[in-house]
Amino acid sequence: MADASIAPTPLLKDELDIVIPTIRNLDFLEMWRPFFQPYHLIIVQDGDPTKTISVPDGFDYELYNRNDINRILGPRASCISFKDSACRCFGYMVSKKKYIYTIDDDCFVASDPSGKKINALEQHIKNLLCPSTPLFFNTLYDPYREGADFVRGYPFSLREGVPTAVSHGLWLNIPDYDAPTQLVKPLERNTRYVDAVLTIPKGTLFPMCGMNLAFDRDLIGPAMYFGLMGDGQPIGRYDDMWAGWCVKVICDHLGLGVKTGLPYIYHSKASNPFVNLRKEYKGIFWQEEIIPFFQNASLPKEATTVQKCYIELAKQVKDKLSKVDPYFDKLADAMVTWIEAWDELNPPTKGSVANGKA
Repeated sequence: MADASIAPTPLLKDELDIVIPTIRNLDFLEMWRPFFQPYHLIIVQDGDPTKTISVPDGFDYELYNRNDINRILGPRASCISFKDSACRCFGYMVSKKKYIYTIDDDCFVASDPSGKKINALEQHIKNLLCPSTPLFFNTLYDPYREGADFVRGYPFSLREGVPTAVSHGLWLNIPDYDAPTQLVKPLERNTRYVDAVLTIPKGTLFPMCGMNLAFDRDLIGPAMYFGLMGDGQPIGRYDDMWAGWCVKVICDHLGLGVKTGLPYIYHSKASNPFVNLRKEYKGIFWQEEIIPFFQNASLPKEATTVQKCYIELAKQVKDKLSKVDPYFDKLADAMVTWIEAWDELNPPTKGSVANGKA
């Protein structure tokens, strides 16, 4: 009989990195210690590189600041945003693990309706290790969860599902609203806990939030570029959404799945809506053209890897969105630079195969 005092080995302990962008001391990790301590952390320090970031004792981590990014990437460091949480994607690039979980430093451990603390990382791992069902919607949501299955009428030919590339979690307390919604609903808090995981259907876009997000780096990592945001750029707070739109188009093309729903984290702090409005206001107009662009984006059959898909998307961004604003011409160039930097730090292995079924 096994010794009950021996703690079980955490899921994917040696296959997952936790990426955290920050400008402050990471005291919030104390709350996450029971869940995060077994894993390796990649901390991407934004802002002043001379500032010292304090990390609680006992965590295994590496920390990169702007000087490190410039040293490692050289001229290609221009594709990594400065003074914006979009810098987190540098952590995705330097990781050598199969899976990534990324979280913001104002996200705390949430509790489910019974009062039990939620191990968000464990749920994300469960989501990623189970297939997705983007081709036919199951009305009992995720059929692979305990207590659920495929409902009557679900095609048997589709019950195998497809590999899951992304697990998109949600938030209790402060919702992820845009600035206009924040301004008209300043006191609104999300208290609704919905015990569900859904696959986002093929052909449907979604607004991806980067504060509670996990993904299979091998399957979709090169597409998780959070764009040019923050210092010197005309737009902010669209970093994760840009990545999400690119990722979803590529997942649909390659036959990969994206899930949303559980797990929840507790989002503790509302950002300033007036500051957010200054960052977002161009994007609020631009998204009315950006979203139809992604809805109509088509990738060629020859695009059988994430890199090939992403380079093709960059060409289409330059061709079709540059007329919206010159920023998109610059962004398209940065998308190509990102892939060049990714491939330099992650050279393809001999005999590497396509990411999905284009």
